[in-house]
Amino acid sequence: MSQNTNQLPDLEKSNINTSKFLTHFQQKVLLKKLQANLKPEYRRRIEIMLLADQGKSPTQICKILGCSYHMARYWFGIAKAGLAHQWQDQPIGRPKSVNDQYLERLKELVSRSPREFGYPFQSWTAQWLSKHLASELGIEITERHISRLLKQMGLSTQQKDNKIKQEIDDIQNFEITIGDLQLPCNPSCQWALDFIDINDQKRQKECLLPSAND
Repeated sequence: MSQNTNQLPDLEKSNINTSKFLTHFQQKVLLKKLQANLKPEYRRRIEIMLLADQGKSPTQICKILGCSYHMARYWFGIAKAGLAHQWQDQPIGRPKSVNDQYLERLKELVSRSPREFGYPFQSWTAQWLSKHLASELGIEITERHISRLLKQMGLSTQQKDNKIKQEIDDIQNFEITIGDLQLPCNPSCQWALDFIDINDQKRQKECLLPSAND
């Protein structure tokens, strides 16, 4: 249950005109669910999303509710992504080992931007995937294990970065410097160059010959 229920009466006054993420229907459903006899964990999720919809940041939410920052940020991201209807899709509890659901969710996360879930960065790292999935599914594994799972699935957190790097390399490989260019030369042009070269050689010889005054 939320630690500071006295700070939550304004949740029932949510206004679609000031809503940041939720539709009127989503607001209505979530507020109705709050009145039901929900498990504390489910109630916490709904409270986080309603507070997020009012403009509260994850830091403010975790202070109001007394929840973990990772949990606040995760459900903040769910609300922001327009997925508030998924408030009861994720199971409650902490399984001890990786299962098919974990692997599918890991695969899905890698294909999406962390910014969709409220994170400030653009690319996942194994460390953040591990933290995010621990908060979401309750399965805690090391970042090394995450990297090993990604490798087994033929995935990587560096795929996007590598793709961009490859595109840059391809562009650089096709660049042509001026020094690589060989200008075509017609016969008249070649004759002029030969004439200049002969004159240069003649002047060099004259400079080497002793003058009459020496």
